[in-house]
Amino acid sequence: MARIFNIAGCCDPEWNYMVDLTGRLQEIKTMIDDGMYFTINRARQFGKTTILAALAEYLRTDYRVISMDFQVMSTLSFESEQSFVSAFSDEILELTGELPGDIEAKLSAFTENNGQTASLRALFKVLKAWCRESDRKIVLIIDEVDTASDNQVFVDFLAQLRACYLARRKIPAFQSVILAGVYDIRSIKKKISPEGELPENSPWNIAASFDVDLSFSAKDIASMLREYEADHHTGMDMIRMSEMIYDHTAGYPYLVSGLCKCMDERIPGTSGFKDKSAAWTQEGFYEAVRMIVKEDNTLYQSMIRKLKLYPKLRTVLYELLFTGRPIPYTATNDYMKDAVMFGFIKNEHDTAVVFNQIFESVLYNYFISEEFESNRMYRAGIQEKNQFITGGHLDIRKILGKFVETFDDLYGDQDETFYEDAGRRYFLLFLKPIINGMGNYSVESRTRNNERMDLVIYYKGEQNVIELKI
Repeated sequence: MARIFNIAGCCDPEWNYMVDLTGRLQEIKTMIDDGMYFTINRARQFGKTTILAALAEYLRTDYRVISMDFQVMSTLSFESEQSFVSAFSDEILELTGELPGDIEAKLSAFTENNGQTASLRALFKVLKAWCRESDRKIVLIIDEVDTASDNQVFVDFLAQLRACYLARRKIPAFQSVILAGVYDIRSIKKKISPEGELPENSPWNIAASFDVDLSFSAKDIASMLREYEADHHTGMDMIRMSEMIYDHTAGYPYLVSGLCKCMDERIPGTSGFKDKSAAWTQEGFYEAVRMIVKEDNTLYQSMIRKLKLYPKLRTVLYELLFTGRPIPYTATNDYMKDAVMFGFIKNEHDTAVVFNQIFESVLYNYFISEEFESNRMYRAGIQEKNQFITGGHLDIRKILGKFVETFDDLYGDQDETFYEDAGRRYFLLFLKPIINGMGNYSVESRTRNNERMDLVIYYKGEQNVIELKI
């Protein structure tokens, strides 16, 4: 079976083109060898499930690995201590092979509730016995812990794990526990607490920092493209292509694979791109960017939901995008932690910036779409659009001239503060209907500050760079 680029679910190197994860797996294994308990918290579709599946296989020579997914457990499993212990025990029995001594019989009793009290205390008594009798140290991996985020029984489960960790020099315990999801454990606890406050004695304050970078570098992307090129012989410039992919995605795994999938499957055979060789070019790449920005996929839907649930986050992103004022990156601010946790921003030289150019374009489009019907500048762009396309090319000078004329007519009596705060938004509102369906734009983050912005317009394989200053 021919390999493909995968954007749905876990990736398998036999079926999919993938970045080599060996270096990352070695880093994580070092943490496990040192007996660390930790969380892997990344935004949606950041490759968590793929790295966990690869990690489970990577560890099996040295450890007995229990790798489970809370998402496959019924929501009823978290309603009571008894139902949780029963479901958790059932998962262990299904995922593991032969168990030592009477461990299997005791776990089976929990699932059947055969005369035994299925309590967390009883469960951990069995788990400690298993850790003592096992031929290899045991590593527990749990994906999608967000599934349990609103349940007190999960917090109690964490407290038991924490107690075992603290006493691990005296009693048998898991070698390592890894919890993965979007929300970190502190956020989960905050959601459960009626006052929204995190108690000092957090059930997961023993977790070590997880600093392994799961995003892909340009070098990572190039290694994946080399495997693809060995199969398809497109003649692409692999180094240049990997750099362009990285520049637009900042290595966000879903977007990297999504762009590659567009150039491999969707673009060849369309107008201007007769085959894969034509698709894996600069022109094909910008067409892929245009396509992926326009998608209504689950990743973007999740991001928009977060903007509605977290008004402060929405306000900060709006300010960051449309005024260009630098926002200091302060890791202790709740809104900043939320923005990082959900994948909206990253820390760049102690300044908060949108994570990548594609997210930036998606957010610009979303915010601008809220003003389509009511904004006069957008309506002006619609009315004037036909005059700006000549022979299939954008007439940028004419666009700028007409924008200045229209802006002055509508807002010429405003002060300089208004120009600085609203100028970018109004220019994009004017530009959007002109390039809609055929082009895209991004704001060059390296020059984003109070005084200027560089706007890059992509239209049918061409780039135009516009520098705007007060």
